[in-house]
Amino acid sequence: MKKFIVILSVLILVIVGALVLPKQEEYDYLRIHIRANSNSAIDQNVKYEIKDEVVKFLTPYLSTVPSKQKAIDIINTLSSQIENICEDKLSARGFNYKANVKINNEYFPTRTYGNTTLESGYYDAVIVELGEAKGDNWWCVMYPPLCFVNNFSSSIQIKYKSKIWEFLKSLFD
Repeated sequence: MKKFIVILSVLILVIVGALVLPKQEEYDYLRIHIRANSNSAIDQNVKYEIKDEVVKFLTPYLSTVPSKQKAIDIINTLSSQIENICEDKLSARGFNYKANVKINNEYFPTRTYGNTTLESGYYDAVIVELGEAKGDNWWCVMYPPLCFVNNFSSSIQIKYKSKIWEFLKSLFD
């Protein structure tokens, strides 16, 4: 009976806490957006080719990154190399426009990636602009490293833990 009262008290505190706490405006995600020059078929195709090259290049750096800030630090260090990768691909395909890489906090609508839904709001994002960057974009989540784990490294597994669940389980042990 004593355990039941403790569990009920904890559940009530969790529910009340969830109702009282304000909704977070900032999310602990780092997105990547590769924005095509235009929506022409050729610009969209090269955007996907560049996406493949950028993800391939960044995967060893980001597949096990421990924090959003560490991911941002890595991107800041590698931004000129990312631009070079993009521009090499553009040049090889005969395009005369350039690429620009920046980190920016921008508003994004609700999007779903696999089983993860990112609600609309402001997110930090690595923005890769190709040319005029007026075309549709490809996007993914860099932190946690969703697009850098599933695509290239099937040996890495992410485990999700709930501190509340672990606490409740400990009451019965």
